[in-house]
Amino acid sequence: MNIVVCIKQVPDTAEVRINPETNTLIRDGVASIINPYDMHAVEAALQIKEKAGGRVTVITMGPPQAETALREVLSMGADEAVLLTDRAFAGSDTWATSYTLSMAVRKIGADVVVCGKQAIDGDTAQVGPEMAEFLDIPHISYVRMIEEVRADYLLVQRLMDEGYDIVESSLPVLLTIVKEINTPRLPSLKGKMAAKKAEIKKWTSSDIGAEADKIGLNGSPTQVKNIFAPEAKKNRKVLEGDIEEQVDALVRELRGLKCV
Repeated sequence: MNIVVCIKQVPDTAEVRINPETNTLIRDGVASIINPYDMHAVEAALQIKEKAGGRVTVITMGPPQAETALREVLSMGADEAVLLTDRAFAGSDTWATSYTLSMAVRKIGADVVVCGKQAIDGDTAQVGPEMAEFLDIPHISYVRMIEEVRADYLLVQRLMDEGYDIVESSLPVLLTIVKEINTPRLPSLKGKMAAKKAEIKKWTSSDIGAEADKIGLNGSPTQVKNIFAPEAKKNRKVLEGDIEEQVDALVRELRGLKCV
Protein backbone atom coordinates (compact mmCIF):
# COMPACT_ATOMS: atom_id res chain seq x y z
CA MET A 1 0.00 0.00 0.00
CA ASN A 2 1.31 3.44 -0.96
CA ILE A 3 0.56 6.09 1.66
CA VAL A 4 1.37 9.75 1.00
CA VAL A 5 1.38 12.40 3.74
CA CYS A 6 1.33 16.13 3.02
CA ILE A 7 2.97 18.39 5.59
CA LYS A 8 3.62 22.11 5.84
CA GLN A 9 6.29 24.12 7.63
CA VAL A 10 4.66 27.06 9.41
CA PRO A 11 5.88 29.95 11.60
CA ASP A 12 5.77 29.31 15.33
CA THR A 13 2.55 31.20 16.13
CA ALA A 14 3.92 32.39 19.47
CA GLU A 15 6.44 34.55 17.60
CA VAL A 16 4.46 35.87 14.62
CA ARG A 17 4.92 39.59 13.96
CA ILE A 18 3.46 41.82 11.26
CA ASN A 19 5.31 44.48 9.28
CA PRO A 20 3.18 47.64 9.73
CA GLU A 21 4.38 49.13 6.42
CA THR A 22 3.91 46.15 4.11
CA ASN A 23 1.15 44.38 6.10
CA THR A 24 2.93 41.05 5.66
CA LEU A 25 4.17 38.49 8.17
CA ILE A 26 7.76 38.98 9.32
CA ARG A 27 9.38 35.57 8.80
CA ASP A 28 13.03 36.55 9.22
CA GLY A 29 14.34 35.24 12.50
CA VAL A 30 11.06 33.48 13.28
CA ALA A 31 11.33 29.79 14.14
CA SER A 32 9.47 27.35 11.91
CA ILE A 33 7.70 24.19 13.02
CA ILE A 34 5.78 21.41 11.33
CA ASN A 35 2.09 22.24 11.31
CA PRO A 36 0.77 20.46 14.45
CA TYR A 37 -2.20 18.85 12.66
CA ASP A 38 0.25 17.40 10.11
CA MET A 39 2.16 15.64 12.88
CA HIS A 40 -1.03 13.74 13.71
CA ALA A 41 -1.42 12.97 9.99
CA VAL A 42 2.10 11.51 9.91
CA GLU A 43 1.35 9.32 12.92
CA ALA A 44 -1.89 8.15 11.30
CA ALA A 45 -0.01 7.24 8.11
CA LEU A 46 2.60 5.29 10.05
CA GLN A 47 -0.13 3.39 11.88
CA ILE A 48 -1.82 2.52 8.56
CA LYS A 49 1.53 1.17 7.35
CA GLU A 50 1.87 -0.92 10.50
CA LYS A 51 -1.63 -2.38 9.98
CA ALA A 52 -1.63 -2.92 6.22
CA GLY A 53 2.03 -2.77 5.17
CA GLY A 54 3.41 -0.59 2.40
CA ARG A 55 5.44 2.61 2.24
CA VAL A 56 4.95 6.12 3.60
CA THR A 57 6.08 9.03 1.44
CA VAL A 58 5.96 12.54 2.86
CA ILE A 59 5.81 15.62 0.63
CA THR A 60 5.90 19.34 1.28
CA MET A 61 5.98 22.47 -0.85
CA GLY A 62 8.32 25.24 0.21
CA PRO A 63 11.80 26.79 0.11
CA PRO A 64 14.96 24.66 0.46
CA GLN A 65 14.96 25.05 4.27
CA ALA A 66 11.73 23.01 4.40
CA GLU A 67 14.02 20.02 4.04
CA THR A 68 14.45 20.21 7.83
CA ALA A 69 10.77 19.37 8.34
CA LEU A 70 11.02 16.41 5.98
CA ARG A 71 14.01 14.97 7.85
CA GLU A 72 12.11 15.26 11.11
CA VAL A 73 9.29 13.17 9.67
CA LEU A 74 11.76 10.67 8.20
CA SER A 75 13.18 10.22 11.69
CA MET A 76 9.69 9.18 12.87
CA GLY A 77 9.60 6.32 10.39
CA ALA A 78 8.54 7.63 6.97
CA ASP A 79 10.25 5.82 4.10
CA GLU A 80 10.73 8.59 1.56
CA ALA A 81 10.51 12.39 1.30
CA VAL A 82 9.88 14.78 -1.59
CA LEU A 83 10.41 18.56 -1.49
CA LEU A 84 8.50 20.60 -4.06
CA THR A 85 10.64 23.69 -4.43
CA ASP A 86 10.52 26.15 -7.30
CA ARG A 87 10.29 29.93 -7.50
CA ALA A 88 7.28 29.36 -9.74
CA PHE A 89 5.35 28.08 -6.69
CA ALA A 90 5.74 31.37 -4.79
CA GLY A 91 2.53 33.16 -3.86
CA SER A 92 0.29 30.11 -4.21
CA ASP A 93 -3.12 30.31 -2.60
CA THR A 94 -4.98 27.19 -1.44
CA TRP A 95 -6.19 26.40 -4.96
CA ALA A 96 -2.72 26.58 -6.54
CA THR A 97 -1.19 24.74 -3.57
CA SER A 98 -3.74 21.95 -3.87
CA TYR A 99 -3.11 21.63 -7.59
CA THR A 100 0.66 21.48 -7.09
CA LEU A 101 0.48 18.88 -4.33
CA SER A 102 -2.03 16.79 -6.28
CA MET A 103 0.30 16.69 -9.29
CA ALA A 104 3.08 15.39 -7.03
CA VAL A 105 0.76 12.79 -5.49
CA ARG A 106 -0.32 11.71 -8.97
CA LYS A 107 3.32 11.18 -9.94
CA ILE A 108 4.07 9.18 -6.79
CA GLY A 109 0.88 7.14 -6.87
CA ALA A 110 -1.13 6.68 -3.68
CA ASP A 111 -3.75 4.40 -2.21
CA VAL A 112 -4.25 6.67 0.81
CA VAL A 113 -3.40 10.38 1.03
CA VAL A 114 -3.28 11.82 4.56
CA CYS A 115 -3.35 15.53 5.46
CA GLY A 116 -3.76 17.49 8.66
CA LYS A 117 -7.19 19.07 9.11
CA GLN A 118 -5.80 22.55 8.48
CA ALA A 119 -2.65 24.67 8.75
CA ILE A 120 -2.39 26.95 11.77
CA ASP A 121 -1.09 29.88 9.70
CA GLY A 122 -4.14 29.99 7.42
CA ASP A 123 -6.87 27.92 9.13
CA THR A 124 -8.77 27.46 5.85
CA ALA A 125 -8.97 23.62 5.93
CA GLN A 126 -9.30 23.78 2.13
CA VAL A 127 -6.14 22.14 0.77
CA GLY A 128 -6.99 18.52 1.59
CA PRO A 129 -10.50 18.47 0.06
CA GLU A 130 -9.30 20.50 -2.94
CA MET A 131 -6.51 17.97 -3.56
CA ALA A 132 -9.10 15.17 -3.60
CA GLU A 133 -11.06 17.08 -6.24
CA PHE A 134 -7.97 17.51 -8.42
CA LEU A 135 -7.15 13.80 -7.99
CA ASP A 136 -10.79 12.85 -8.61
CA ILE A 137 -10.90 10.59 -5.55
CA PRO A 138 -13.23 10.50 -2.49
CA HIS A 139 -12.18 12.27 0.68
CA ILE A 140 -13.20 12.05 4.34
CA SER A 141 -12.58 15.09 6.53
CA TYR A 142 -12.16 15.35 10.33
CA VAL A 143 -11.09 11.73 10.78
CA ARG A 144 -10.74 10.93 14.49
CA MET A 145 -10.14 7.17 14.25
CA ILE A 146 -9.12 4.67 11.58
CA GLU A 147 -10.97 1.49 12.50
CA GLU A 148 -10.01 -0.84 9.67
CA VAL A 149 -7.72 -0.79 6.64
CA ARG A 150 -7.73 -3.38 3.87
CA ALA A 151 -6.30 -3.58 0.38
CA ASP A 152 -9.43 -2.16 -1.23
CA TYR A 153 -11.20 -0.11 1.43
CA LEU A 154 -10.99 1.49 4.87
CA LEU A 155 -13.38 2.28 7.69
CA VAL A 156 -13.04 5.45 9.77
CA GLN A 157 -14.80 7.59 12.34
CA ARG A 158 -15.47 11.18 11.26
CA LEU A 159 -15.76 13.77 14.03
CA MET A 160 -19.05 15.67 14.03
CA ASP A 161 -20.52 18.42 16.22
CA GLU A 162 -22.38 15.81 18.25
CA GLY A 163 -20.54 12.48 18.27
CA TYR A 164 -19.14 10.89 15.14
CA ASP A 165 -20.08 9.19 11.87
CA ILE A 166 -18.72 5.83 10.72
CA VAL A 167 -17.68 6.13 7.09
CA GLU A 168 -16.47 3.45 4.68
CA SER A 169 -14.58 4.33 1.50
CA SER A 170 -12.99 2.52 -1.39
CA LEU A 171 -9.35 3.24 -2.26
CA PRO A 172 -7.76 5.50 -3.29
CA VAL A 173 -9.03 8.01 -0.74
CA LEU A 174 -7.85 11.21 0.94
CA LEU A 175 -8.21 11.74 4.69
CA THR A 176 -7.87 14.92 6.74
CA ILE A 177 -6.93 14.26 10.35
CA VAL A 178 -7.94 15.93 13.62
CA LYS A 179 -5.70 16.04 16.70
CA GLU A 180 -7.99 13.72 18.69
CA ILE A 181 -6.90 10.75 16.58
CA ASN A 182 -3.52 10.01 18.20
CA THR A 183 -0.37 11.19 19.93
CA PRO A 184 2.54 11.57 17.49
CA ARG A 185 5.47 9.31 18.31
CA LEU A 186 8.92 10.58 19.20
CA PRO A 187 11.72 9.72 16.76
CA SER A 188 14.23 7.10 17.84
CA LEU A 189 17.98 7.68 17.86
CA LYS A 190 18.27 5.19 15.02
CA GLY A 191 15.60 7.10 13.11
CA LYS A 192 17.40 10.41 13.60
CA MET A 193 20.69 8.96 12.33
CA ALA A 194 18.99 7.47 9.28
CA ALA A 195 17.14 10.72 8.55
CA LYS A 196 20.41 12.69 8.46
CA LYS A 197 21.72 10.47 5.68
CA ALA A 198 18.48 10.05 3.77
CA GLU A 199 18.17 11.40 0.24
CA ILE A 200 15.38 13.93 -0.21
CA LYS A 201 14.06 14.25 -3.73
CA LYS A 202 13.62 17.81 -4.97
CA TRP A 203 11.03 18.36 -7.67
CA THR A 204 10.29 21.51 -9.64
CA SER A 205 7.16 22.38 -11.57
CA SER A 206 8.50 20.66 -14.68
CA ASP A 207 9.22 17.47 -12.72
CA ILE A 208 5.55 17.08 -11.81
CA GLY A 209 4.20 18.30 -15.15
CA ALA A 210 2.42 21.31 -13.66
CA GLU A 211 0.83 23.84 -15.99
CA ALA A 212 2.37 27.29 -15.59
CA ASP A 213 -0.95 29.12 -15.37
CA LYS A 214 -2.14 26.94 -12.47
CA ILE A 215 0.73 27.45 -10.02
CA GLY A 216 2.15 30.28 -7.95
CA LEU A 217 0.76 33.78 -7.86
CA ASN A 218 -0.41 33.72 -11.47
CA GLY A 219 -2.40 30.55 -10.85
CA SER A 220 -4.02 31.81 -7.65
CA PRO A 221 -7.59 33.15 -7.97
CA THR A 222 -7.39 34.66 -4.45
CA GLN A 223 -4.81 37.05 -3.03
CA VAL A 224 -4.24 38.55 0.43
CA LYS A 225 -4.56 42.32 0.18
CA ASN A 226 -4.09 43.20 3.83
CA ILE A 227 -3.22 41.62 7.16
CA PHE A 228 -3.19 43.25 10.56
CA ALA A 229 -3.19 42.55 14.27
CA PRO A 230 -6.32 43.59 16.22
CA GLU A 231 -5.79 46.81 18.15
CA ALA A 232 -5.20 46.12 21.82
CA LYS A 233 -7.85 47.60 24.08
CA LYS A 234 -6.67 49.08 27.38
CA ASN A 235 -10.02 49.60 29.15
CA ARG A 236 -10.02 46.22 30.85
CA LYS A 237 -11.44 45.40 34.26
CA VAL A 238 -10.77 42.46 36.55
CA LEU A 239 -13.85 41.26 38.38
CA GLU A 240 -13.18 40.13 41.93
CA GLY A 241 -15.07 38.15 44.53
CA ASP A 242 -16.76 34.75 44.37
CA ILE A 243 -18.61 33.49 41.29
CA GLU A 244 -21.94 35.11 42.19
CA GLU A 245 -20.32 38.46 42.93
CA GLN A 246 -18.41 38.36 39.64
CA VAL A 247 -21.59 37.53 37.71
CA ASP A 248 -23.47 40.41 39.36
CA ALA A 249 -20.58 42.77 38.58
CA LEU A 250 -20.50 41.60 34.97
CA VAL A 251 -24.24 42.15 34.56
CA ARG A 252 -23.92 45.69 35.94
CA GLU A 253 -21.08 46.43 33.51
CA LEU A 254 -23.08 45.07 30.54
CA ARG A 255 -26.13 47.09 31.54
CA GLY A 256 -23.96 50.18 31.76
CA LEU A 257 -22.82 49.52 28.21
CA LYS A 258 -26.47 48.87 27.22
CA CYS A 259 -25.60 45.35 26.10
CA VAL A 260 -28.45 43.77 28.14
